[in-house]
Amino acid sequence: MTGAPVLPPVAATTVGSFPRPAWLATRDRSDITFRIQGELLDEALDDATAEVIHEQERLGLDLLTDGEQRRPNFINHILGGMDGIDLEERRIKTIRRRVGNERLVPRVVGRVRRRAPIAVEDLRFARAQTDRPLKMAVPGPVTVVDTTFDEAYGDEAALATDVAAALNEELLDLQAAGCDVIQIDEPAMTRYHEKAADYGVKALDRCLQGITVPTFVHLCYGYPGSGGLQYEYEYPELLDMLMDTAIGGFSLEFTRSNYDPAILRRCEGRLIMFGSVDPGDTPADPLNVVVGRIRAALEHVDPKNLVIAPDCGLMTIGRELAREKSRLLVEAAAEVRRTL
Repeated sequence: MTGAPVLPPVAATTVGSFPRPAWLATRDRSDITFRIQGELLDEALDDATAEVIHEQERLGLDLLTDGEQRRPNFINHILGGMDGIDLEERRIKTIRRRVGNERLVPRVVGRVRRRAPIAVEDLRFARAQTDRPLKMAVPGPVTVVDTTFDEAYGDEAALATDVAAALNEELLDLQAAGCDVIQIDEPAMTRYHEKAADYGVKALDRCLQGITVPTFVHLCYGYPGSGGLQYEYEYPELLDMLMDTAIGGFSLEFTRSNYDPAILRRCEGRLIMFGSVDPGDTPADPLNVVVGRIRAALEHVDPKNLVIAPDCGLMTIGRELAREKSRLLVEAAAEVRRTL
């Protein structure tokens, strides 16, 4: 791929989100409510974003994110820049194929199109804070379909196609603005393999048209505390389908799932963001345990293609624990590189 960032073998990163400071926001599951409004909120979000980037630098992470400090929800922040989406009058919908997981979701009320760049200014601000490689994330088409209430299309494939076209415009602008790595979050695809086969694979490729920087599709089982983790929907079938796409790599969870890393053999030549740490409110594992997980992955993945991360975002835990788990990733990566 052209424009690939310079990363060491077994680079350390995070999936994306970090906890918000208590002075900035409160959290209900994966939804954020800011304590501040108006112009003061803009300044507060800049301050929180700058701090989380500098903290990642101090911890020694190789590939940084903006911590998603500006995002009231990892999906709605992006949908807010699209026509055809109503974020105000929401409807209740069961999402992620999980009985009882009812959420108030945005409505699709017309043709989905991107109005203007959405996260490009977020990237530019982040870039001004650091010279280290930066990764930005957007929700994928299957996840957007799963997390909206359709009142306009009546056809999931058609909706996903338009969402993918809108996301592609955003990704092209992020790439042009200097984004080093792009991540497409698809937790719904993890649960709906039949939808991936029907339209998700094609929609993912539509997102990637013209993208030359490294890309990952993040296939997790949800934030900690979001319910049962649904490991009955295993990776191999889905990975086999996605190997036929232009995606550069896969972000997969292996710590909470205890999946055998031998399944990574089917991903030869692709980048792997290997879930090496539990993102939940659990004590950090001993260093030797995390190192052992990484070495098991290296039996199936070239070190230059391996990036280590938590299984999912860190936003649901305390800031000190998030720092501890990020530092653990950095230390484990250094130990593994020392013995390569």
